[in-house]
Amino acid sequence: MKYAHTNIITKDWNTLSNFYIKVFDCKIVPPIRKQSGEWLSQGTGVKDAKLEGAHLLLPGYGENGPTLEIYQYATLNNQDPVTPNQRGFGHIAFEVENVGEKVKEVLKNGGTENGILTKRKIKDVGTITFIYVRDPDGNLIELQSWTKGK
Repeated sequence: MKYAHTNIITKDWNTLSNFYIKVFDCKIVPPIRKQSGEWLSQGTGVKDAKLEGAHLLLPGYGENGPTLEIYQYATLNNQDPVTPNQRGFGHIAFEVENVGEKVKEVLKNGGTENGILTKRKIKDVGTITFIYVRDPDGNLIELQSWTKGK
């Protein structure tokens, strides 16, 4: 068994994909997906399902690593932004070299801050520097950096 992908549904798959490509060095895994039909409706439970989007290779795991699947359905249901303490899927996380610098990239590319840059020593693990930010669609992302043993 192996982990395959995480999916984000968006109103504009090109814009959101470009955010993850620019900020997190993700790479598109061809082909671009354009899917529809009864088989998709049956599998997803969405009547008349039609979607378009791409898989983005996540950094740090080589060419066969897990992907971030960013899809746009022809019909989209809106929702309020997820809060960090809301039940269900909460956030994705990226380990980065410099959290403060990555926050600047997020903001420059249409994202927003959700928390305050924080440091905390975790006994027998190290020191974590982290913050929650949001992508341009409002999805939560944790940015973290660990200093081991300090």
